[in-house]
Amino acid sequence: MATELLCPDSMPCHNQKVNSVSSLEPPRPGDVIPDHAGGDGAPAEGDSQACGNASPNSDSDGGQGNCDAQPGDTLLGECKLSGQIGTQLKLLPMNDQIRELQTIIRDKTASRGDFMFSADRLIRLVVEEGLNQLPYKECMVTTPTGYKYEGVKFEKGNCGVSIMRSGEAMEQGLRDCCRSIRIGKILIQSDEETQRAKVYYAKFPPDIYRRKVLLMYPILSTGNTVIEAVKVLIEHGVQPNVIIVLSLFSTPHGAKSIIQEFPEITILTTELHPVAPTHFGQKYFGTD
Repeated sequence: MATELLCPDSMPCHNQKVNSVSSLEPPRPGDVIPDHAGGDGAPAEGDSQACGNASPNSDSDGGQGNCDAQPGDTLLGECKLSGQIGTQLKLLPMNDQIRELQTIIRDKTASRGDFMFSADRLIRLVVEEGLNQLPYKECMVTTPTGYKYEGVKFEKGNCGVSIMRSGEAMEQGLRDCCRSIRIGKILIQSDEETQRAKVYYAKFPPDIYRRKVLLMYPILSTGNTVIEAVKVLIEHGVQPNVIIVLSLFSTPHGAKSIIQEFPEITILTTELHPVAPTHFGQKYFGTD
């Protein structure tokens, strides 16, 4: 299950540093006692950039964002922002596997083959958890040995919508999990004159207003593109409370902007960080 962003006083709310020493165990000879920032006597590489907010002045989801907080304030800022965003933002529980995939995707020296392999694996994890957010119903089946088994199955009425072009990278991961699921598309680009997000194309299943929607967009930088996409879905009769945004990386500003605009929407991502890997689409499709 995805982890809701809560902020206990005794624990940092950002994704935990992997392989850290538990504070509940007494230190042994030779152990390095970590500080409250989760470091090994020195801050982790990502910690030096983390902060509670990103630049709100980016014009599109291609913006890099910035960070004004000092390293010592990173966890405090992260916790404050998480409390402001609320429980509609869900993070996959951090582990070594996810952290390695995130690292390869962010590494500028990674080959395109390694990048795509890691991206597809991370997409699959996000899609699987996204499906876990959809409603199930109980059912009874008979096993080959004649026994009755009480299980569950999806309720019908789900679909995917990818925001072109980077969102199309997530379509195969969804089809691998749901072979017959219907997928719509939205093309949104920045207007050359106003630099505002503009919808150029939208094609959905005709009965999308009756479906739960998995909205796929891997990188949430400012959130503007997703906000425009949700507005189009609403125009087609979809209610925000049945929309689940599937993303790989999100900035605090992007997630906060979307949920402030649509408080009932759900966002599922693997990382909340002020610097988003905005090269994702170009490297995935080989246009970098």
